[in-house]
Amino acid sequence: QVKLVESGGGSVQAGGSLRLSCATSIDAFEYCLSWFRQAPGKEREKLATIDSDGFKRYAESLKGRFTVSKDSASNTLYLQMNNVKSEDGAMYYCASYPGYRSNCWYAKFDLWGQGTQVTVSS
Repeated sequence: QVKLVESGGGSVQAGGSLRLSCATSIDAFEYCLSWFRQAPGKEREKLATIDSDGFKRYAESLKGRFTVSKDSASNTLYLQMNNVKSEDGAMYYCASYPGYRSNCWYAKFDLWGQGTQVTVSS
C-alpha cells in the first residue's frame, strides 16, 4: 500500500530554516515525488519535484530558498527551507505519481500525504 507521511512542520521565525520530511513506501519512492503547499484562502502551489533519477525542478517564486532531496536508504523525501518568509506559512504536502518517473513537474500527482503545518513568526 502506497503511503506518504509528512513530518517536521512547526513554528519557525522569519529568516530561519526548517526541514520537512516525507516518509514514503517503496512504491511511491521509485516514481515522481513532489512538495506542494496550501495557505488558507489560497490555491495549492507546487513547490518542487524530483524525478526518479534525481532531476529537480522548482517553482521560480522560491528563488532558491528551498531544496528538495531524497534518501534512497530510508525512502524519505525532504524539503529544506531556508530564509523562511512570512508568506511561507502554509500546510505542506508531499505527493507521488506512481508509474511516472521523469518530467515530474508535469505529472498529475494523485497520491498525497496528510500534510504538515508550517507557521512563520516575525
